[in-house]
Amino acid sequence: MILRELKEKDAEGMMEWMHDPEIQKNFRFSVLDKTMEDILDFIRDAEIQIIDGKSIHYAIAGEDDEYLGTISLKNADLISKNAEFAISLRKKAQGQGIGTKATHELLNLAFYDFDLQRVYLNVLSENERAIHLYEKCGFVYEGEFRKHLYLRGEYKSLKWYSILREDYNVSRG
Repeated sequence: MILRELKEKDAEGMMEWMHDPEIQKNFRFSVLDKTMEDILDFIRDAEIQIIDGKSIHYAIAGEDDEYLGTISLKNADLISKNAEFAISLRKKAQGQGIGTKATHELLNLAFYDFDLQRVYLNVLSENERAIHLYEKCGFVYEGEFRKHLYLRGEYKSLKWYSILREDYNVSRG
């Protein structure tokens, strides 16, 4: 598994998870209506070097360079030295430790290459699979915004997590 820049050849794999209703039920924002052109535009615009106020996106690729998912640091704040974490994997990549390995790779970049102090995320409270991944990777639960979002006809709660550089040093062993 490697992290690399997104390539146009990744578009079909991205479309796969974006149009998978089972995966999308755990997303705050629907991407079910995204077209191939939307995805290609996203890929062309994706940054891999951190810029204040911007987001960076990497492809998670197998040893054969097959696209397995996308991992991101969003809304980088280089003054406060923090960014929001996001990950999405194709179904075929789930349950194999790929998300854990990719998360550690991105946290290494965040803390050691980009000099961030804090990486944070929010997740739907019912998304137990993602919560397990985040806790396994060392993210610390900070609290819950109860019934914070109205999605698909019902109110949903968000759990907030973060990891600090000093926490990550400890969790890396």
